[in-house]
Amino acid sequence: MAGPSAAQVTANRAELEEEKARIQKRLREFDTVLKRTTNEKRISLGELRAVNQKLEARESYIATLNRELRLVKQEIQQTSSRIDQLEEELKNLKEEYAKMIYTSYKLNQGVNLVAFIFTSATFKQFYMRLKYLKQYSDARKKQVEQMEKVSQDLTQKQQELEAQRSNQLAVLAQEEEQRKELNELKAEQQQLVSSLSQKEEALKKEIAATRKQQEELNQLIKRVIEEEMRLARAREARENEAATEQPAEKSLPAAPKATALSTSFASNRGKIPWPVESGFISRKYGTYPHPTLKGITETNDGVDIQTNNNAPVKAVFAGKVTKITTVPGMGGTIIIKHGDFYTMYSRLKTISVKSGQDVNTSTVIGTVYTDSDGISELHFQTWKGLEVMDPSIWLSSK
Repeated sequence: MAGPSAAQVTANRAELEEEKARIQKRLREFDTVLKRTTNEKRISLGELRAVNQKLEARESYIATLNRELRLVKQEIQQTSSRIDQLEEELKNLKEEYAKMIYTSYKLNQGVNLVAFIFTSATFKQFYMRLKYLKQYSDARKKQVEQMEKVSQDLTQKQQELEAQRSNQLAVLAQEEEQRKELNELKAEQQQLVSSLSQKEEALKKEIAATRKQQEELNQLIKRVIEEEMRLARAREARENEAATEQPAEKSLPAAPKATALSTSFASNRGKIPWPVESGFISRKYGTYPHPTLKGITETNDGVDIQTNNNAPVKAVFAGKVTKITTVPGMGGTIIIKHGDFYTMYSRLKTISVKSGQDVNTSTVIGTVYTDSDGISELHFQTWKGLEVMDPSIWLSSK
């Protein structure tokens, strides 16, 4: 099977460099959050989740480095193959040139070129001999140019090969360093798991409290959505009644703002900005095993995003603030309506918008709350009508 072309290798390298930069940015965010809170917080599930996510990102980075090593190997193989081709081509050119010089010497041995031309018996012979000498001179010149060009290409490829081998050594050193950091991180993870396992009862109470808070949040947003739906139906009924009473008046139906917002929100799946500038998802959406307690599962109807202390929280899309409240254990909570879609932001320390206020994408609506363990974490949900959705499918990739 033929290997990848040079163009494919170049495209793969560009993709790899982009992925490396993305993962490095995520690792810097992990470092910033963990470094800031290390001396401030007690050992907690929040810290373990952060370490778990960082571990996952570190493993992804090592996998990317391994892909880069394979790519460098392909580049080296292609360059080495091209060098072999150029060396063979240069060898053939030199042999051809040597044969040309030798043949010319044998044919013209003892014959002066000027005499060769001017001893022509006829003008036609004179012309043909002159033309032959010119063609021969051009051929020799072209042969020399080809040899120079191939020699230059060969030198360039040899320099590329040297650079690629240096790059290979650099990536190998980087991979070794990353594996060392990965092992240190695994040791830290194991230490956290061991410490938290000794607090099983406290963790179970924390899980139960979190589930209760989640349910309160769900009931809250369902009540808000149901009320919005009731008001919309009442408004539609009034409009229909008014239209029935005045049949003579014909007017073009206006495109509802809510419909436009819903369509716009739906079309931005996977492209919606994050509610905080930097951070990472510490608890994903769905039901999954607890990180320390065997046989225990966790359920999350949104995503939890760990970020920096007092990080500004922003609306992820244009809409209207429909509810501002406080939920025990979840701090300040804001619900924003985007047509048929809703986003909810919980664990807010401060709130800087009012109920009924229109907001745009990236409007600052508050700041993140930091708990007693030193964890600054935003809880974020997305809904379509009364259906809760996975927020990560809407957020842009980091």
